[in-house]
Amino acid sequence: MWTEKDNSLQATFQFKNFTQAFAFMTEVAFAAEKMNHHPDWSNVWNTVNFKLNTHDAGGTVTDRDHKLAKAIDAIAERYK
Repeated sequence: MWTEKDNSLQATFQFKNFTQAFAFMTEVAFAAEKMNHHPDWSNVWNTVNFKLNTHDAGGTVTDRDHKLAKAIDAIAERYK
């Protein structure tokens, strides 16, 4: 689901409705805060888009991004 493009890991997640998308984003926010690694993301209705890279590493993809992507995938699994 994740692709590496333009110096970032990118993915799109779709949910049944806005409430489910927002609940997912809330869980991701807590996970990201715990990892001290915050995504560039957007939400429109039931769709959440991510671009992950590490600003401290010059805006490139690092292990931190892959770890956050893995955590995001695990959270998204609960909404299927």
